[in-house]
Amino acid sequence: MNRLTPPQIIDELKAATGDGLLESRITEWSEGLKGLTSHHIWVHVSREALRPAIQQIIRIHVPHLSVIAFGDTGSQVDLIYHLCIYWGIPKEEILISLTVSLDKTDLRIPTITDLIPGALTSEREKQEMLGIDIVDIPDDRRLFLPEDFPPGVFPWRKDETGVPDGMVKNLWATGRDGVATCAIPPEPPKPEPPPAAAGSTPPAP
Repeated sequence: MNRLTPPQIIDELKAATGDGLLESRITEWSEGLKGLTSHHIWVHVSREALRPAIQQIIRIHVPHLSVIAFGDTGSQVDLIYHLCIYWGIPKEEILISLTVSLDKTDLRIPTITDLIPGALTSEREKQEMLGIDIVDIPDDRRLFLPEDFPPGVFPWRKDETGVPDGMVKNLWATGRDGVATCAIPPEPPKPEPPPAAAGSTPPAP
């Protein structure tokens, strides 16, 4: 198998996305006793370039998607798709992180579940926790929040749509049964010293 180098992968992504590739860089690090070097490709793409970029990565090698991470930067929400190609091949694994910045006035992103089915969990999570509209997601049910959670409140947002102070409760102040079991237990008693053997001199106090 002819494996591409990180610069060649960036060239492939540029060819597939054109002006949609906004920024790219390559980092490397060594770890473990053998000091094996690993490469990490960081690519910033436009929303429209996300699917073409992932499709090109799939053509290069079937990727493993670990997670869709995020960052609330104030006026935008960044989604970071962390993928790995040549996974499980010693000295050959390459991490690829695709970042898409979404303005908070237009928080839409197309689903990639038809390309990578395992992305569904992360996509559902981003919908309910960040208020992202995942266009054409095949399953838009809530994943972690209860159905009666207030609409328009997104726990991971760092703005006025985040969890308000009035929703934050101290567990010990709720009066619920069993809360006392969450208290820090008292320090256990110290064991008694073993009795001195017959004829021995007891230790000085």
